[in-house]
This record gives sequence, structure tokens and C-alpha cells, in this order.
Amino acid sequence: MADTVVEVLIVEDDPVILNTLSYNLSRQGYSVSSAASGSEALKLARGSRPDLILLDIMLPGESGLDVCSRVRAEDNDVVIVMITAKDAEDDKVRGFEAGADDYVTKPFGMKELSARIGANLKRSLAQSPGGRGRIIEAGDLELDTKNFVARVKGEPVELRLKEFELLVALASAPGELKGREELAKEVWGHAGVGSSRTIDVHVRRVRAALSESSGYEYISTVRGRGYRFEARPAEDTEDGPESSPVSSTGIAE
Repeated sequence: MADTVVEVLIVEDDPVILNTLSYNLSRQGYSVSSAASGSEALKLARGSRPDLILLDIMLPGESGLDVCSRVRAEDNDVVIVMITAKDAEDDKVRGFEAGADDYVTKPFGMKELSARIGANLKRSLAQSPGGRGRIIEAGDLELDTKNFVARVKGEPVELRLKEFELLVALASAPGELKGREELAKEVWGHAGVGSSRTIDVHVRRVRAALSESSGYEYISTVRGRGYRFEARPAEDTEDGPESSPVSSTGIAE
């Protein structure tokens, strides 16, 4: 990323926080633009096509969740990190369901935020021609980990980056049980999301995307313990007693 100018859009209605974020991220070499409302954010997102959006969940008028959903419907590649003063599990889940890739909870430090931004951008921009990768095959599924492409029966399947990474994390160890905390560390780089339904939400999305064209079921749930990747013909899959489907249910330096 050294030779790449990374565009960051900050959406925050608190001028003190907005100015502090803009100043610090600009000093780190990012090209920063900002918006104080949802409507302004949507206009800038469509015009400048940023690499990453820092999006406050509490905005005047259109909420950050609404903005996230609308941006994600038009751009599947931009990284969206939600900023929220709320630490409730349901708020985090709603953010991920709206299409967010990660979140930070106020109050947070710039070191933490910078680490989250860097980790998410590293994964998003890792699709360079010189990047290392491999092909994982199972059933009628093929995962191209170099180009971040999932295919079923040779046809691409639309998955968001975190969904793809979660599927790769599971498929890289077929038959192995992986808990939520372990998956959170592998995919998000930190274990915090594992205490919520975040993993469940992403697994549900992956299952739905694959089931549209695949003749296999790939992810089984071990109640209270985690998930296991196994390619099983769909007509033969019956959950046993221990398995069940996933329920859908200030800044410091």
C-alpha cells in the first residue's frame, strides 16, 4: 500500500471528533474527505468511491445503518467501519447485517482505530496480481484465495470480503470444529466480535449465497461450540442431536 493513496471518507456529525479523525488520518498518509450527514455521505461515496468509510451510526436524519445499506447496495468492495457509542450486541449485529465490515465503539483510541483500518484495508487491497493464493475445492465449490472469488459449478458466487474470508477459514480445515472466537481472530483480527451473533450472521449469509446454486451443504453447526466445514450432498443432510441451523436472530491518543 506504500505507493497507493488510500481514500477515506469520515461520516461524523460531531465536529470535534470529525476534525480529530481527519487530522490524525491525514497525518498517517490517507486522503481524507468528510461528511456530517447521511445525505452528504451518500453523495460523496458515489462521487469519490472511497476505499474505506468510517461511518457513525448516530447521524441526523438518515441513520448510519441506512447509509451503510445504501452504500453497500451500490458498492460491494468499499470497506465500511461503523463508529458507535452503543456497545449493545444487537447494534453490532444490525451494523453487520447492513453491510459493515467492522466496528469501533466510542470512546476509542487512535491506535486502536488505526490498527482496525490497517487490518481491513490490508485484506481488501490484498487482491494484487502478485499476491499469494491457492485454490480450495470441495463438492461443487471452488475458492480462489488469490483473487477472492468463490465459484459454484464454475459460476461466481457474490460474497462480501468478510463472508469470503470466513468461508476460507472454515474450508481451510475441513472437518475441524472452529469456535466463534477462533473465527473472529482469523477473519477480523480480533476476538471481540465472537461474543456476539456476528459470526452467525455471516455464516447465514454464506449459506444462503451458496444454496442458490450448489447441490451441497457446506457448513454445519455444533450447538454452543462453533462450526465445521464438510461438503455433504444437500439431499443427505440431516442435523443430528448436537447440530442445528443458525438462528437469524471521545478520542484519546
